[in-house]
Amino acid sequence: MNHFLWNLYTRLRNGQIAKKIQILQPRNKLCEKVLNLLWREGYILNYSVSESNPSMFEVFLKYHEDVPAIKQIKVVSKPSRRIYLKSRDLWKINDELQLIIVSTTRGILTGKECKKFNLGGEVFCIIK
Repeated sequence: MNHFLWNLYTRLRNGQIAKKIQILQPRNKLCEKVLNLLWREGYILNYSVSESNPSMFEVFLKYHEDVPAIKQIKVVSKPSRRIYLKSRDLWKINDELQLIIVSTTRGILTGKECKKFNLGGEVFCIIK
């Protein structure tokens, strides 16, 4: 995990606090996978490559009656301390009200998908 993901988390958090409609994020394959996962799970409206600057993503933020869809982003794994969980450890975590983003051998997956495929990996963050 590098500074691109931390930058993405910070931009998402600050954009939601400031009630922005969209934010700009530098293009990166890892960030694209995380944004695709957030879009599939319904935490953002959409994302696309910016027409004015092709090296950036435009991320469209989602709100429910002026309440941000992303209430909290908690970074779990850091460069100084990597946190890995086995598949049996993921079953102990209640992920009904939160989204757990895990890097596995099959790519970036949610905690529910990891349980389905019986996979473990590095936990990037928890989104509520």
